[in-house]
Amino acid sequence: MAPTLKALATSLFAGYAAARQCQTLSIPVDISSRQGVFKKVPVETNLDASAFATRFNEFQYNYTAELFTGFQTLQKSIKISAQYCTPDGGSNGIVQVLSHGIGFDKTYWDLSYDDYKYSYVNVATASGYSTLAIDRFGIGNSTHGDPFNEIQAQAEVEALNEVTKKLRVGSISEISCSYEKVVHVGHSFGSVQTFWLSALYPNNTNGVVLTGYSNAAEFFPYIVAGWNLHSARLNQPFRFGNASATGVQALAQQYGVQGDIVPGLTAILNKIGVDVDTEEVRQYVASTEINDLINGYNHTIFQYNYPSGYFAHSALTALQYAFLFPDQFDVGLAVESEKTKQPVTAGEIMTIGNAPKVSQFTGPAFVITGQYDVPFCGGNCYGQAQNITAANIPAGVKTAFPAASAFEAYIQPNTGHGLNFHYNATAGYQIIQDFLGRNGLST
Repeated sequence: MAPTLKALATSLFAGYAAARQCQTLSIPVDISSRQGVFKKVPVETNLDASAFATRFNEFQYNYTAELFTGFQTLQKSIKISAQYCTPDGGSNGIVQVLSHGIGFDKTYWDLSYDDYKYSYVNVATASGYSTLAIDRFGIGNSTHGDPFNEIQAQAEVEALNEVTKKLRVGSISEISCSYEKVVHVGHSFGSVQTFWLSALYPNNTNGVVLTGYSNAAEFFPYIVAGWNLHSARLNQPFRFGNASATGVQALAQQYGVQGDIVPGLTAILNKIGVDVDTEEVRQYVASTEINDLINGYNHTIFQYNYPSGYFAHSALTALQYAFLFPDQFDVGLAVESEKTKQPVTAGEIMTIGNAPKVSQFTGPAFVITGQYDVPFCGGNCYGQAQNITAANIPAGVKTAFPAASAFEAYIQPNTGHGLNFHYNATAGYQIIQDFLGRNGLST
């Protein structure tokens, strides 16, 4: 059987890594955000982090309300780190603004693993779009802040909106043009914020794409529990903590924690009579918290020094539960993702549920969610969630877009929550570009 045009196009995307021009930017914006003030609780140790998750998930109890003390207006000048890419052949005049979810940063959209085989940016630029992938406010190389009372969902939405306004008027110095049409693409928490922006500022977006998303709220406790939260500073000490801890660094060097410890560990085990090879030991290391300790004690390009109140998922096994469907992803990519993972704040966890329920956005809206998505479908997107009467859980999002010019929901087969990490990622990327093209958002 001859391959379809779509299949041929999808197969070519691996060769598009060089067919684009990219640069990293730091975009200054001023935000004003009306948001909560919370009492701070101890969250320095891993036991503290686990206790926070236990209280937050307590059945028929509202821990957020217990810690809430009132409202404030946060006014702050911040910088948003972003990667801006344009096609070599020139842009179609439309930019896609890409917002990552919890546990990742802007590199989620442009994964370098296996020669950028899983890059969303490659597919979007090959289709003629420019892209601007941001580190959300508080995360990665964007401005950090107080994890309880500054880095909350509303403030991040305001930052996203301000970046969008600058794109439209051409006031980002490193970008030599303005964009009349801006499409917002999110993943997970980034999708929550993308929807939130469309509700608060419906005239500031021309198209909405929500990946790894639904409007079913009952599954969020699954993911908070499944993360097995650690204090980020302790999970990867030198990446997330304080690199000036020279005493700890000296101990790491002395006992060989830095670098590849697998060959040495294999030799020790063999010497004491444990018959294992390096691949067995490597699998063990990769799937336990030892992997994060090694990553955390190695020198990395970036060192973030996150304060207490920034949490991280514990290890690769927690990542698999939350984001990946077994046997449908490259384990090597998942191992690499632990080296670049990012935290979540107490404030984000407590405010993610404050998003508006309905958006009066009048442009096209698209939802694409993995068949086995845990945080937004409980692991079965063909199931029936509370208060959703649609054919499936993602299709229920249509009620949140009553004024949309077009709405479609698609379930990506054999895929978990983190769509970009699965073997069939690029097929899903092409479905997104096709939707935009059908609805007036292409050349």
